[in-house]
Amino acid sequence: MTVGHTNWTRVVFGLCLAFLAAYQLFKLPPVLPVLLETFRYDRVMAGGFMSVYAIAGLGLSVLLARTLERHGAARPVLSALVLMVAGNILVLIWPGHGLLVLGARALEGAAFAVLAIAGPTLANTGASQRHLPLVIGLTATWIPVGQLSASLIASLIVPTSAAFEAWRTLWIVAVALSILMGFWTVRLHRSGRVDLGPGLPTGATPAAIRPLSRRARIDLLLAATIFMFWSSQYFAYMTWLPQYLVEVHGLPVAWALAGYMLPVAVLMLFNVITGGLLRAGVPLGPLMAAALALQAAVWGLHPALGGGWVGLALLVVYGVGAGITPTCLFALPSAIAGPGRAATAFGVLMTGRNIGVLIGPVLLAQAFKLAGSWEVSAPIFGSLTGLAVAIGLLLALRLPRS
Repeated sequence: MTVGHTNWTRVVFGLCLAFLAAYQLFKLPPVLPVLLETFRYDRVMAGGFMSVYAIAGLGLSVLLARTLERHGAARPVLSALVLMVAGNILVLIWPGHGLLVLGARALEGAAFAVLAIAGPTLANTGASQRHLPLVIGLTATWIPVGQLSASLIASLIVPTSAAFEAWRTLWIVAVALSILMGFWTVRLHRSGRVDLGPGLPTGATPAAIRPLSRRARIDLLLAATIFMFWSSQYFAYMTWLPQYLVEVHGLPVAWALAGYMLPVAVLMLFNVITGGLLRAGVPLGPLMAAALALQAAVWGLHPALGGGWVGLALLVVYGVGAGITPTCLFALPSAIAGPGRAATAFGVLMTGRNIGVLIGPVLLAQAFKLAGSWEVSAPIFGSLTGLAVAIGLLLALRLPRS
């Protein structure tokens, strides 16, 4: 949908959907040390609590994108919010049953698959060409906003609550936010202030949408592959970082949460900075490849440099690269497929992301289980990020210069 002016209500609504989706996913890592101690979950299963979010997305992302493109967002979004509420309530009632928690997180994951496409698509298609780079930068903050929100709540409740009860506030907030977003969705749909109908170019019909060219399909597959490798290392890193800081560096949970939030805060800042750089005309492909190379370097240096101030600096550098990369990735659907096919392009991109989310947290948990050390993470995820760099360079050569 190409618009002559920015519908800021649509943009904000789409961003809020995405923020909520990220909060639901990332409410787990900040309290994972508490949950592991309280309920004695197997580590691989605990990694699965994050990875299971990706399963629904793998099967549904492209189908959901086409549904949103042709039939609109209102019903899928409301259905997703109902699933979110159901999944959270199941965990609140039976937190000690690992398999049931896994199933409940799968329900949340199905809802996440909808919101992760609907939110960015609504936000980006509500922006004019003038504001699109800014909105892309804001869209890329959806993951860190969700992470920081969950981490800030956890940092307030974990030191002051009984361990058994500390995590529950995060789930209760998740239920409340889902219900509020449901009411807002209904109100906007009925008032007509935000068009939640098909995200098509004005006057177009589904039959009139041009198919993607062969070159565009190849470029989207390359972008999805980059997102797969990047997401694998990022979600592994962000799932287990609090536990790593507790076990390896002996930090109390509250301090571990502060260390966890540092790269996320830097990441969010560079999401917005990158949006400004893209608006100023900085080439998308080379910028993304450079950011990926920065993160690969962090993985390579980590075993040799350890903790202390150097380790703190590495967290900051990692946050810089992790802020630039997803902003560039979220700019790729419009750059490759054009705004009229944004939803379909997002669907392909999110499929790659979902594969990475599925693999990363469980892979790191299993590797730790076999090796008995966190150091095994560096060669595994350094290699995956290196592959992302190589594919990013190839894609940079294929993208239009203007």
